[in-house]
Amino acid sequence: MILTLTPNPSFDRTVALDGHLDRGQVHRVVSVTSQAGGKGVNISRAAVSADIPSIAVVPALKDDPFVLELLGVGIDCRPVRPAGNVRVNLTITEPDGTTTKLNSPGAEVATEDLERMAEAVLARASVAAWTVLAGSLPAGAPPGFYADLVRRLRAVGGHVAVDTSDGPLQALVEALPAAAPDLMKPNGEELASFTGGDAEKLEADPAATAVAARQLIERGVGAVLATLGGNGAVLVTAEGAWHATPPPTTVVSTVGAGDSSLFGYLLGDMRGLPAPERLALAVAYGSAAAGLPGTTIPQPSQLRTELVGVTALGGTA
Repeated sequence: MILTLTPNPSFDRTVALDGHLDRGQVHRVVSVTSQAGGKGVNISRAAVSADIPSIAVVPALKDDPFVLELLGVGIDCRPVRPAGNVRVNLTITEPDGTTTKLNSPGAEVATEDLERMAEAVLARASVAAWTVLAGSLPAGAPPGFYADLVRRLRAVGGHVAVDTSDGPLQALVEALPAAAPDLMKPNGEELASFTGGDAEKLEADPAATAVAARQLIERGVGAVLATLGGNGAVLVTAEGAWHATPPPTTVVSTVGAGDSSLFGYLLGDMRGLPAPERLALAVAYGSAAAGLPGTTIPQPSQLRTELVGVTALGGTA
């Protein structure tokens, strides 16, 4: 079972345009979709589609349409009393795959709101193969919330993965090794933000990405899955480093691609696959998601894992 926490969930509304987005102009909309989302929720969706049970902890009322939607698709949603309404995020996609996101902050939380979420996760983590803490934190939450929760989860047992950015990511890195998770999934920009590297160089140079990610391994993190957009992904563990290139993909929307990649890695781990094959599955999931509209999570039948190329990277130990 995969347990996910999405402390700042959202209704994700995606507007697809028929041409280039020009500020101040009138545009023709091809389609509008809406889906209960958030990074952890997306991972739970991917798990259920692959016949892996998943519990999703989210701050929402029991009868909120957000919760009812998740229950309707087979996700064991465990809502905890929220500080306010679920926020709405807007994504605008262009025909060439360019994605513009407008994310609202959500309701401001208090200490007791955060503790309700933490206790809901801690109560179930011992029966999960992986516990995933994912996404931004709501307004009012201290940046160290994830770091503190990782410490508490380590006392419970099981594996912990974290996928976040900005202040929460920096706080987690500063709390290493005491708050070291079993897996971190930064992208190139996030990796550069705390290693001092150049984001564009990391995106373009897998070897440089591996060197930067190695810093996290040396500080206690079990594995680093660094996603590089069209350049695939790099996996670094204590045993080695690998780079995977994606299959040829016509990018429709990058929203949810990173979440799908993270799930692909977790699925490979639960299947007992070696590191290169876990990486290949992660990239197959991410590229399949990029070829689908909105925040659509790929089905296992849509993967092209056999077209993912994986090579070992030397000189990073």
